Amino acid sequence: MDHPTRVQFTRDGRAVTYLALEPGSTARSLWRRDLESGETRLLASGVSAVPHAMSREEALARQRRHELVAGITEYRRAERADLVVVLQAGRCLASKDGSPALEVPGIRGAQAVHPDPGGGRVAWADDGDLWVTDLADAAQHRLTHDGESGVFNGLEDFLAAEELDRFEGAWWSTTGAEIAYAHVDERQVPLFAISPEGHGAKRDVEAHHYPFPGGPNPLTTLRIASVGAEANARDVSLDFGDGYLARVVPHPLGGWLVASLPRDQRSLHWYRVESSGTATELWVERPRPWVNLDDATRILSDGRVLRASETSGWRHLELRDPDGSGPRALTSGEWGVTDLVHVDEARGEALFIGTADSVLERHLYVVPLDARQPVAHPRRLTAEPGWHAVTVSDDGARWIDTWSTRTESPRVVMRTRGGGADISLHEPSADPQRAGMAVPELLTAPAADGVTPLHVALFRAKSGADGSLAPTVVWMYGGPHSQYVCEAWDLTVEPYRQALVRAGFTVIVADNRGTHNRGLAFEAPIAGALGSVEVEDQASVLQALADRGDASLKWVAITGGSYGGFMTVMALARRPDLFHAGVAWAPVADWIGYDTAYTERYLGRPATNPDAYQRASLRSYAADVRGQLLVVHGTLDENVHPRHTVWLEEALRIAGRDATVVMIPNERHLHRPAARRRWLTLAVDYLRRASEQPAVRSTGPRGQAAS
Repeated sequence: MDHPTRVQFTRDGRAVTYLALEPGSTARSLWRRDLESGETRLLASGVSAVPHAMSREEALARQRRHELVAGITEYRRAERADLVVVLQAGRCLASKDGSPALEVPGIRGAQAVHPDPGGGRVAWADDGDLWVTDLADAAQHRLTHDGESGVFNGLEDFLAAEELDRFEGAWWSTTGAEIAYAHVDERQVPLFAISPEGHGAKRDVEAHHYPFPGGPNPLTTLRIASVGAEANARDVSLDFGDGYLARVVPHPLGGWLVASLPRDQRSLHWYRVESSGTATELWVERPRPWVNLDDATRILSDGRVLRASETSGWRHLELRDPDGSGPRALTSGEWGVTDLVHVDEARGEALFIGTADSVLERHLYVVPLDARQPVAHPRRLTAEPGWHAVTVSDDGARWIDTWSTRTESPRVVMRTRGGGADISLHEPSADPQRAGMAVPELLTAPAADGVTPLHVALFRAKSGADGSLAPTVVWMYGGPHSQYVCEAWDLTVEPYRQALVRAGFTVIVADNRGTHNRGLAFEAPIAGALGSVEVEDQASVLQALADRGDASLKWVAITGGSYGGFMTVMALARRPDLFHAGVAWAPVADWIGYDTAYTERYLGRPATNPDAYQRASLRSYAADVRGQLLVVHGTLDENVHPRHTVWLEEALRIAGRDATVVMIPNERHLHRPAARRRWLTLAVDYLRRASEQPAVRSTGPRGQAAS
């Protein structure tokens, strides 16, 4: 299942760095490969980072990034130098000019490291303050002095990382003379305590500033420090209020381009920020029904801005003048740009990943920067079918293509513009048939509106000796910013689905309306109505597959985690005529208990939209839940707090309903491998036993008689 990740070219394009396992280890390390000679060397070992050395802050940061593998998971490189830095157990390791990484003296307990563009210094955040270390003489300069409990500099807050996909809190200017950083004050956000053992444990109780819907948000200020000067930090003249610092992009002509997201997330405001701290608004984007943030913003050397904006309803490239005016669309159509990977000013081109051929695949495309009309069918550069992720060299002459299909595990190949010979960095290492894995079929089925086609993956189990169909399990997430049905190895290899097939279940995965990458109109039906159209669409898919003879409705279960756990319980309540059992991991029982940035984006604030919160609460549906239900939750879950399962269990008890609840001690929202194996085994065994019991005839949707 493993392959090189985080592949990046060196600045001269002659070598690549990447993360991969060391032989005989399950920890990722940092490697460098010379593309001409093929020589591979180890720059920094991840094996030495023993688990107990990881701080709580590092463990939480990995949760936000969904990184649970051991060893090194991130590294950063200087913009104009051959320097790579790694954060490992609070230490900073630096590799220069391809040499093995050495520990930078004096940096201990760091939570983030940022090399300057020239590769001579490293900025780092520790204990609420921001520092800079000179790599030549290890001299340290403290840039901030006001860090304290609930106040910190140079780091992203919980909401920025978890909900806005902003994983940094400091940004060097392109000259390296200044650094902009986030100053966060979350003291007004109430502390919420969780216990590692749950159920009244006394030791090591964690307390987090967790912003609940309708309550106070962290207050963020953008500040600028001139590196080397004393007491010179200055505030940027931007008032984010209780909204969000969304994006910061260093500007090649000085200063930064900054995006501000108001708390209601209905508009995105772009500013030019000068080194003096002066901010000037350039333009505003107003997609409907909400803003989906992205990292597809590049600033050309003359100050023009290339953006992938979703204001048309689909994410497309547009080029703006330096002052933000005169947006000119470069691409168009009912497909989307998913990643802007390179701007080649010399060739006058933009290279991007998109869905122009199919939302089930990802391909590399190119469009001219001087296109007079929006391009509906851009030129495709990747030939093989499947899911491609691409990294391009600085000069645009080479790119690293990591791609896979449902039947082929990832391969990593370096390709040269103009048809030069490919260089293989990693060949497919798994054969699904030899590994005994079921390869899913890709199908379509109608949504509940009878019009919209939904993409479906069908994992067929073997039929019984009498030709009868196997029992059915719907595996789902179903929430915003998700897509699971795709022409990619990840769809096939996911262990829970494979375990269910091996246990004798036919497994169905469908991306219902409300999920990502099919335009804002496809997402919009869940606005103010979480847990409604998703259930209806999953039921429509089930019925369509049953009508075709591809699935049995005799016994059907549903399972999912987080939003998928919420959907699992909602399906048992809203469609008990279809679903006979469920396994929910860490379900959101009541959205009043989740965070502001996610929940308010879709439901608004509780004071102004209380009915939406009530309709989306599992507690409102407890009396309607039928069938057998297993709920699994980690006792140290700082994202969906364990009290959600307590709320659900209590509501079910009051309604005279029952559920089996298993708390996994000392596990967070994303479980470590050993705990994941445990709960997956519990889930498969539970569904196997439930399927062997006679299905209880139930009522239809919300009390209607079942057919």
